Amino acid sequence: MLPASIETLLCASILLGIICHYLCTRILPSSRSVLPPGPPQLPLLGNVHQISLEYQHKTFAEWARKYGDLICIHAFHRPILIVSSANVARELLEKRGGKYSDRPYSILANKLVFPKPILGFMPYDETCRRLRKYFLGALETKSAVEQYRPMQRAEIGRLLSDLTHNPKEFLSHIRRYNGALMMEITYGLPVSSADDEFMAFANGTVSALSTIGSAASTLVDFIPMLRHIPTWMPGAGFKRRALEVKDMWAEMTRIPFEKVRSAMALGTAKPSLTTFMLQEALRDSALAEDDEYIISNAASQMYGGGRPSFTLNALLTFFLAMTIHPEIVKKAQAELDLVVGNSRLPELSDRDSLPYIDCIVKEVLRWNPAAPLGLPHRLQEDDTYERYTLPAGSMIVTNIWAMGRDPSLYSEPDEFLPERFQEVDAEKAASQDPRKYVFGFGRRICPGRFLADSSIWLLAANLLATMDIRRARDSVGREVVPTPSFKSGLIRREHLEVEPFECDIRPRSERAMDLITERYAEVFTQDN
Repeated sequence: MLPASIETLLCASILLGIICHYLCTRILPSSRSVLPPGPPQLPLLGNVHQISLEYQHKTFAEWARKYGDLICIHAFHRPILIVSSANVARELLEKRGGKYSDRPYSILANKLVFPKPILGFMPYDETCRRLRKYFLGALETKSAVEQYRPMQRAEIGRLLSDLTHNPKEFLSHIRRYNGALMMEITYGLPVSSADDEFMAFANGTVSALSTIGSAASTLVDFIPMLRHIPTWMPGAGFKRRALEVKDMWAEMTRIPFEKVRSAMALGTAKPSLTTFMLQEALRDSALAEDDEYIISNAASQMYGGGRPSFTLNALLTFFLAMTIHPEIVKKAQAELDLVVGNSRLPELSDRDSLPYIDCIVKEVLRWNPAAPLGLPHRLQEDDTYERYTLPAGSMIVTNIWAMGRDPSLYSEPDEFLPERFQEVDAEKAASQDPRKYVFGFGRRICPGRFLADSSIWLLAANLLATMDIRRARDSVGREVVPTPSFKSGLIRREHLEVEPFECDIRPRSERAMDLITERYAEVFTQDN
């Protein structure tokens, strides 16, 4: 226990710091500034007491219905602008991207976990632009995307085979599929087992990182002096945990990166995001220590961010929706049978001929976006929107979840209805397309969005072509209809996760089983 006098001094210091921030940021600015509307605030605290520990996107959506598509709240001294309209987000983050492409500074991330800036938390500076150029070259050009097709086909073959042999473990199979695909794309390293030691370690690292908070979301980011308290003090658990995660992340980054460097030296490295970035860096200049750091950590973010979040969330949401809606499965299978037939498996070249499958993928992305509040941006200089003043330093939060439930675009937004995307004119189709907002906005948009979209579509088409996805039955034979349930993590955790559910998965026919066997044999031959 600390002496009472020291505890009193510490509390008084923290309170004094909060008061100073409040006076500097709330009382001194010109009264002529008109901020966007928002819920009433308390002195010093702002709106902190009103932000729930879970499902913040729903709270923000309720406020948007009352105050508008652009609202302002305060977390202690910090203004937070919450955007709930895709049109407003595009106006600010895309048309004025030069002002809105920064990230909020996070003491937790930038001081405690990562000793040097990494891509997700970098300011929008020259290093960030160079890294994003590497990502775009490796993930968005036609030739780059094409080189990942064999990896996608191979991992889909393994997943279909796993589902035929042990369908009850479908959640585990999907996680293995996604982790293995991301490992090959990021590092060119194969994963043969769901029990892969590195995948298990990486999963633990990413989970640990998510539990200590996200960018600018923890108390230390709002009361910076807390970072100076010793790790042995009561209340310093966040700091001890952050230092543990720092070591875990460093090891997760080091292991695969060293394997890639060794393979490149031997001339045996497979094409991957990491090899592409290293080759581009060497082409620009000699590879410096800082280059290795930022490239290895960017690769870790690609693997760690891609594996547990966006694609995985979409695939689990797909299985949930298909289990709830057998009529959608049948309609999709009828389209597949008509266009593709039963002589082969669907390919990406079939996409334009399978519009209903595309509608299903769009609805998956809209219905349960993996990152309901996106990743925050930071306004670098004062701006105005309509009659409002937007102060420099504001955090910008895009409520992706609310955009997907805009009643002017989507009727019955809580229902899973792929048909909403059918038979609409080009203008409405563009405004409704969730791919226009679920991957983010402006200069910080997800550089892997095309790869993620194609992976989700290709797997959905192959699953529907070969598998019947049905409702499970209870002990007396009654169908069990899952309830759509998506859990939120700790305060401001970035991702929603699908709650566990049961379903019945089995091959559609003997011919479907033959196609799966043929694809798996093809994969096995390639591996050997």
